Amino acid sequence: MSRRVGMWIDHERAVVVTLDDGEFAVNKVESGVGRRVRLSGGARSRTPYGPQDVASESQRDAKYQKNLTKFYRSLINTYRDADSFYIFGPGEAKGELRREIEKVKSLRGKIAAVETTDKMTDRQILATVRSFFTKK
Repeated sequence: MSRRVGMWIDHERAVVVTLDDGEFAVNKVESGVGRRVRLSGGARSRTPYGPQDVASESQRDAKYQKNLTKFYRSLINTYRDADSFYIFGPGEAKGELRREIEKVKSLRGKIAAVETTDKMTDRQILATVRSFFTKK
């Protein structure tokens, strides 16, 4: 019994297609991380050298990255028993997920490919994963 997993991923969600003995299943997973917020400036208090009303941007970025890492690790734990992974999608999320997978000793070498693609519909994602694993 072989289990192959194809993941289309960005920072907002992942669409996971699993292939178990010829049968495909599609699962959508929302990250729940939210959007990155950028500040245009801070607000000063009336007293000199007083506290600012706004939390620092680096703290917000660190929290955002921590939540993304939790999202990637939950995906890895859910699909830990896969024989191979095909990861694709727009942006940086696919590379970040690849690095998290490679941190797990038992999953090293199980990444079949990592490719850049545009936004896709669920049917396009299913077709892409199906064609990737059937040509092998």
